[in-house]
Amino acid sequence: MQSLSTSIVQYIDHASEWFGRIVSWLVLLLVLIIVYDVVMRYFFQSGSVALQELEWHLFALLFLLGGAYTLKHDGHVRVDIFYQCKWMNDRKRAWIDLLGSLFFLVPFSVLIIVSSWPFVARAFLIAEGSPDPGGLPYRFVLKAMIPLAFVLLALQGLAVIIRSIKVITSPTAIDSLAVVSTTLDAATLDSTALDSATPDSTTLNNKNKDS
Repeated sequence: MQSLSTSIVQYIDHASEWFGRIVSWLVLLLVLIIVYDVVMRYFFQSGSVALQELEWHLFALLFLLGGAYTLKHDGHVRVDIFYQCKWMNDRKRAWIDLLGSLFFLVPFSVLIIVSSWPFVARAFLIAEGSPDPGGLPYRFVLKAMIPLAFVLLALQGLAVIIRSIKVITSPTAIDSLAVVSTTLDAATLDSTALDSATPDSTTLNNKNKDS
């Protein structure tokens, strides 16, 4: 059972990593297109509707298909009031990840998948393109990325859930607070033992006078 869950997590991570690395190259393409568009508009007074639409199409792909990759690397914005608090340990953080993914991330992803399906199907039926003159065709392909992106995000949420359960149920889970507390206690005991074993200057002076 454990090997099966490990394999599931590995496959999900591999898919998220693959999509993330592919769409990361769109950043370079997007920058080049924006630079070209700005130069053409402000220096040669020549604009293009298709070029401007391509810019936000690429940005949409980055935002959608990069979500699961970002979650895999814990790169999303997190409210760290409690999560990074010094009183938190690995098991408590795993509980937060588990409950957050189970009750918020995965249900929200499923909601977007279900609600966007008629929206995407209708776009495919009419072969939706840009309503603007000179705009890009095949906008239905871009809209199809919405359910795909949230399928990837839900799967990565499943991987987070499995990892969190492993940390919570593992007897060898690292309790960072306990480690720090134990280290401090050991250091205190060592310091006390050293002080008791080392005679002070008054004792030494008294011994010298007696001798």
